[in-house]
Amino acid sequence: MNLSSENNLIPKDVGALEGGVRLPPNTGRLAAASSIGTALEWYDFTVYNIMAALIFNHVFFPSFDPLVGTILAFSTYAVGYVSRPIGGILFGHLGDVMGRRFVLVATLIIMGVTTALMGLLPGYASLGIWSPLLLVTLRFIQGIALGGEWAGAVLLSMEHGDAGQRGRNASFAQVGPSCGTLIGTGFITLVTVMMSAEDFQLWGWRVPFLLSLLLVFFGLWLRSGVGETPAFLKLEQAKNTTHTPVKEVFSQHLRPLLIAGGSRIGSDVLYALVVVFTLTYVTTVLHLPRPLALTATMLGALGNAITVPVFGALSDRFGRRPVYIVGALLAIVWAFVFFVLLDSTQPVLICLAVIIGLLIHAMMYGPQAAFVTEQFPTRVRYAGSSLAYTLAGIVGGGFAPLIITTLYKEYNSTLVISAYVTLALLITLVAVFTAKETAHKPL
Repeated sequence: MNLSSENNLIPKDVGALEGGVRLPPNTGRLAAASSIGTALEWYDFTVYNIMAALIFNHVFFPSFDPLVGTILAFSTYAVGYVSRPIGGILFGHLGDVMGRRFVLVATLIIMGVTTALMGLLPGYASLGIWSPLLLVTLRFIQGIALGGEWAGAVLLSMEHGDAGQRGRNASFAQVGPSCGTLIGTGFITLVTVMMSAEDFQLWGWRVPFLLSLLLVFFGLWLRSGVGETPAFLKLEQAKNTTHTPVKEVFSQHLRPLLIAGGSRIGSDVLYALVVVFTLTYVTTVLHLPRPLALTATMLGALGNAITVPVFGALSDRFGRRPVYIVGALLAIVWAFVFFVLLDSTQPVLICLAVIIGLLIHAMMYGPQAAFVTEQFPTRVRYAGSSLAYTLAGIVGGGFAPLIITTLYKEYNSTLVISAYVTLALLITLVAVFTAKETAHKPL
């Protein structure tokens, strides 16, 4: 095989042969290369989410009252999820035909560039209706990139690593969202502390968007040190790759697709509640300081990043289903306790609500990557995982902030929000209960 066919992306230090055996990449670099893409893309999404909750109603939708403006901003947030299946189809096809690594470089660049352009976008006062329209367009492209990134990041670490540690290795990519949330929230907190509220609304909100370019260059450097996965290379050598992976998924693997997609819905909605809606609720409803909401989110994201690999490793020992099910059951309880702690208006209790909420989220998110990807055979694993991830993302995370905010505006009650989160978690429980255990089975 001519390894230079991968657009010269195979590095010299990894993919070299020693005694006829392909050397595996360093575990630390493998983990970093897997997580950097999702970290970047969730950094971008986090910056967007926070700005949608705090600023975009003023910059892009200034003619509406604050809560309605926030709902419109979250509508543009949902566009990024609606476009994900396009990325899942496009990059899922390319990932199973051309390889995992080629796709990972392309999606990384697309995500970083579109986010930086958001930071340069003039507001409604300058461009009128074209301003929010361009915002929606960039958000749409951003979602396409993320739709193709996740499965590749997971497969990069899972297909390279030890078979007995697939849960832990796959969870490396799942650490990325928390790291991205932490970095994005940290940058925004730093910017808000260093300038007045007027300057932040005028131009300061643009800085975190532009800084995403730094993560792009760092991510490209990291991924230059990891070659194509052995599983795909073996498939390619045997000339067993498929030319129509998406069609094959729908025609031959529909049940695994529904199970994998259903398993994501509950965790996505819980995340939207704890991370996205908390910012709106604490600042707009409770009228508490913005730094409090950002600090709570940062602490929760830190705990989530630390514990996701722990729960991924536990799923290697006890199975994906038991860890996942316990997390979903605890999340149902927390959906109601959460608002009790927020309504106390006590900073410590608000931080506790977010931290515990994201720890429970980690119980599902840790084993999720391995659980989803293990539902599909190698020849369609990229396409199947991407489709499950992106289609469920629309039902789960994409519209969750919009639905939650609209429910609160309509009913002025948090109980209906808790009921909505519970419904999403019940869907996940059904999906996981009906699945077969995959932790200790060969790929």
